[in-house]
Amino acid sequence: MENVIIIGSGPAAHTAAIYCGRSRLNPLLFEGMFATGVAAGGQLTTTTHVENYPGFPEPIPGQDLMARMRQQTLNCEGRIETQTVTKLDLSSRPFKVFTDSVSYETKTLIIATGAQAKLLDLPGHKKFWQKGISACAVCDGALPVFRNKVLAVIGGGDSAVEEATYLAKYASKVLVLHRRDELRASKIMQERVFANDKIEVIWDTVAVEALGENMLTGVKVKNVKTQNEKVLEVSGLFYAIGHQPNTSFLDGQLPLNEAGYILVEPDTSRTKIEGVFACGDVIDPHYRQAITAAGSGCKAAIDAEHYLQQIRT
Repeated sequence: MENVIIIGSGPAAHTAAIYCGRSRLNPLLFEGMFATGVAAGGQLTTTTHVENYPGFPEPIPGQDLMARMRQQTLNCEGRIETQTVTKLDLSSRPFKVFTDSVSYETKTLIIATGAQAKLLDLPGHKKFWQKGISACAVCDGALPVFRNKVLAVIGGGDSAVEEATYLAKYASKVLVLHRRDELRASKIMQERVFANDKIEVIWDTVAVEALGENMLTGVKVKNVKTQNEKVLEVSGLFYAIGHQPNTSFLDGQLPLNEAGYILVEPDTSRTKIEGVFACGDVIDPHYRQAITAAGSGCKAAIDAEHYLQQIRT
């Protein structure tokens, strides 16, 4: 029987494992085997350079940062299994955790499975992913390759407007490609876009193909009303069409909000089921940053430790 099982492989999961390990809880972390199509380490493994994680004054590749966190988990006596958790049984204690090959029992559970950006299956997407195409303006927008260049954002909601506004600080111009003739973003967010001289909204337009040689140099777009196509010369294309939290394996055993994120008690990591905690992007539809995920993982570990102390007395 395990004291604590952690499901996930990003900053939240490893921070939880590090804290649990230092508390002598002998944590077991399941990092997954290309769970949701992403390598162990989560979304950071798709980021070329991380410049905003404290303690690293020089840019560090996302894969290297996650490799360091993984090693720190091991250094703190955490155990790591490269298996994907396929289902849980939270109906009774101890909780049961299942992979394709084996099942485990645990007194507490920390869910840190993250979320994945919704992507478009554009021709050229795979070729230019992280070579001009990104799904995180805050992660990548300030990189030298995008500075003082024309950039494009796909979307029309608050996320797209936030991404465009952020990118405008670094780009020479930002084009917002939206398939409708009005934005879905809140009024105040729309006002910010329309008041920014560096942002232009291109209405009734969808991306058709990403273009370039070694790096993205343009995007072919189509007007959905006229069906006319043209090529926009851009050096960056940012998807801002939302995120999908990785919660399908829960099979309805925990309350989720309308967007599918796990609900926790305010200012804690506690879910509706005692002994089950959640942290990181799987509970966070707003910030979605490595540093906020790490802080959330710290909370989950401390909450789990306190719970274990309570059930022992």
